[in-house]
Amino acid sequence: MKSETTANTRFESTPAQPEYDPLHPLVVFGDHRFCASPTQDVQCMAGPHMHSQIELNFVLEGEMTYWFDGRELTVDAGRLCLFWGMVPHQVISRADPTWFVCLYVPMSVFLGFGSLIRFRDAVFRGALIEAMHLTAWDRDIFLRWRDELLSGDAGLSEIVRNELTARVMRIERDGWRDLREAGSAIASPAPHGAERIEHVERMLRYVAEHAPGDVRAEAVAASSGLHPNYAMSLFKRSVGHSITQAITRHRLDTAQSLLISTDKSITEIVYESGFGSISRFYEAFSDRFGERPKKFRQRLRAKAVPSS
Repeated sequence: MKSETTANTRFESTPAQPEYDPLHPLVVFGDHRFCASPTQDVQCMAGPHMHSQIELNFVLEGEMTYWFDGRELTVDAGRLCLFWGMVPHQVISRADPTWFVCLYVPMSVFLGFGSLIRFRDAVFRGALIEAMHLTAWDRDIFLRWRDELLSGDAGLSEIVRNELTARVMRIERDGWRDLREAGSAIASPAPHGAERIEHVERMLRYVAEHAPGDVRAEAVAASSGLHPNYAMSLFKRSVGHSITQAITRHRLDTAQSLLISTDKSITEIVYESGFGSISRFYEAFSDRFGERPKKFRQRLRAKAVPSS
């Protein structure tokens, strides 16, 4: 049954549940900070969305099926998963009832995991990570973290920040798997200082906010406040791919969300997702998804519609 633990919702920066807007699939929770969803009742979503934080889902009861970057993946009670919110995702079905704890961790935490190379890079490559080892007290701890993040108590929120960061590090140490059954490690730099992590996070946000427009790598680098050449190098070492590749990926993520959740023509989607060339869009889309946009829409759009 659902926990009787209740949350004090005085915390003004608590992430409200956004209304789905297929034309703007990027949403912001808690101003990109550590925060918690006030909702525990899992419901199907009208369409895929994206956000900048790392999302942790601890399923308390029932089961939920994600549409996750073109795949259907089911997670049931007693399992803990995490993923980067910039990968388009959507709950397309769930048992009735299904309860969970949903927490959001800033991407800067993962950028700081310079020593956890494979784990960190898998997250930024789009893995859906499942923790392979849970404890008997994880359920109570996640419920407590949720309540304390929603409480509005700055001191408690700082404690949760430290405890939750440590819990994520234990996932890497105790064992994890990518539910997509794919993923590869990439070369990693030495750990970055907090200031450098802040610069990379600023560039990632800039990409997310401006990729559908006419943005270039130089503008993203300039947003960091660093010398452009150094900023580009720092970005690639930290995230595992170039700024230009990050822009293309975000545009493709936006395009696939629009293909599934709107009736817009492919030509309209090409330009609304930020591509200035139809031929370039088709090439990039086929390279990433292995099929043309029309076939992708036919194959996946029906699966993205919540069951009644």
